[in-house]
Amino acid sequence: MTPQRASGPGPAEVSFAGKLAVVTGGGSGMGRELVIQLAAEGCSVAACDWNAGSVAETAALAQAGGLPAGVLVTAHACDVSDEAQVLRFRDELLGQHARDHVHLVFSNAGIGGGESFVNSRREDWERTFATDWWGVYYCARAFLPLLIASGDGVLVNTSSVNGFWATLGPGVPNNAYCAAKFAVKGFSEALIEDLRANAPQVRVAVVMPGHVGTDIVANSLRARGLPEPELMSEAQLHKLIPASVRPAGASADDLRQLLVRANADFRDKAPLSAAGAATVILDGVRSGAWRILVGEDAKRLDAIVRAKPEAAYDYGELARMAAAEAPAAPAPEESPAAGGTSR
Repeated sequence: MTPQRASGPGPAEVSFAGKLAVVTGGGSGMGRELVIQLAAEGCSVAACDWNAGSVAETAALAQAGGLPAGVLVTAHACDVSDEAQVLRFRDELLGQHARDHVHLVFSNAGIGGGESFVNSRREDWERTFATDWWGVYYCARAFLPLLIASGDGVLVNTSSVNGFWATLGPGVPNNAYCAAKFAVKGFSEALIEDLRANAPQVRVAVVMPGHVGTDIVANSLRARGLPEPELMSEAQLHKLIPASVRPAGASADDLRQLLVRANADFRDKAPLSAAGAATVILDGVRSGAWRILVGEDAKRLDAIVRAKPEAAYDYGELARMAAAEAPAAPAPEESPAAGGTSR
């Protein structure tokens, strides 16, 4: 697929060496791999995550093999759904890196939850939407002036295939996550002309991963304040796992094991690893692409939905189109708990 680029000043190929990058959701998955790969390329990184322990581990991993001279990786606790925490994170990293600007911002943090607008708890819906959309918005507000000050900044916002296909398939709504990812995609595309006109020294890229092997299932449960699956009550399990995907006659122990397997399978059986996804993202940013589809499943689904958008939620027609286009179905694998396709 030919990379889609936004016109504007700047070199065709971007080097990360000597620059400072911000990565949200850096405690695991694609965020962790972005931190590690950026640092290996000579880029200093300030990484944040709501889980302070996991982002500290990321920084240690990035430093484990030795860093190029002058490269600094710092770890910060930050819940991006809280603007005050984002602003504190910004101020912390500027102090620790002794900079007055940043070159790259990867708004990657995300969780699942709030699957049904009809049946999910309002608190779960709004928590997911706040992290996945308001987190991107707050980071753009906080860091855009610093990207402008760099003279050559890139804002990289992670959407999803669920930013153009708002479901996980029959009987599995994904309402809050999809609404947020559509918002991220629309905001990012609207910024293309806005930045051209008002801040041409900054460009934007929107990332749309398909199924990437991460721990988003487990991370989303933790972010919602739920215990590990083995410790969940039967009531918690029934609220979490939609009846439409709950095996008939399943016991509470069966449902606990279902969640454990869902996380392991989502991470370990994905067609693309988190490290591979991070490489695709960085290659896209480096090349100047504004629209970065991550994974062959994302590319196939994008092509099919674009070809016949009115069939996007006609699952029979979608399957027929997928069979005609490629040997494998395009849709990302479902998770009964996370409601997400990346991170």
